[in-house]
Amino acid sequence: MPRARSTKTYPETAAIPQDSGSGCFSGFLLVPFTVIFISALLGVLAIKKANPLLITSVDSMPDSTSTNLSPIFRREVLYWADSISSWASASNLDPNLVATIMQIESCGDPRATSSAGAMGLFQVMPFHFHAGDDPYNPETNAARGLDYLVRSLATANGDARLAMAGYNGGIGVIPHAEWTWHAQTKRYVQYGAPIYYDAISGVTSSNALNEWYSNYGVSLCNQASQRLGLP
Repeated sequence: MPRARSTKTYPETAAIPQDSGSGCFSGFLLVPFTVIFISALLGVLAIKKANPLLITSVDSMPDSTSTNLSPIFRREVLYWADSISSWASASNLDPNLVATIMQIESCGDPRATSSAGAMGLFQVMPFHFHAGDDPYNPETNAARGLDYLVRSLATANGDARLAMAGYNGGIGVIPHAEWTWHAQTKRYVQYGAPIYYDAISGVTSSNALNEWYSNYGVSLCNQASQRLGLP
């Protein structure tokens, strides 16, 4: 979750009157307009191919990535598989993106707390909660955290990598050059984006996740495992 900086219609086209032989669209104009349209379409497709983390909507993604949770995640995160699917559906998000955020933020520990004051499964900062909220209630924590993720994804025009940066460093970082990002935010996307890409690629294990676990996740996941009572 964003850390505190000090801490952590097409328009309708009307036909042109044909009173002087000028007409509306002639055959000579139709060809270049068709070429332009096709070129624009190919451009969009090229962008999406070049950036596999570009999300236009959950419905536009392959069924394997929009409805099923990848097995690459740690068992502590997979413990929440049914809840992740439910929360993702309610927020119109890919469950694998939701799981990636949970993996890095808490490794599935509902009582996780950071030194900056972030709380729960999605490490939500206090100022995102409403009066009377229980920050450690998984449903509440997911609702507040994923609401911010949805806003971050919208600001990033569907770019999951940039959305992760916004989730960690605050939505305000999204339009800025990456060299201006805080080191923690750079590290967040360094691991988060490859983990998410592995999750939606259909692989059964993730080197990126394993590297994150070895470097940063061992203690976090052990704590989550104990909290969840996993053997």
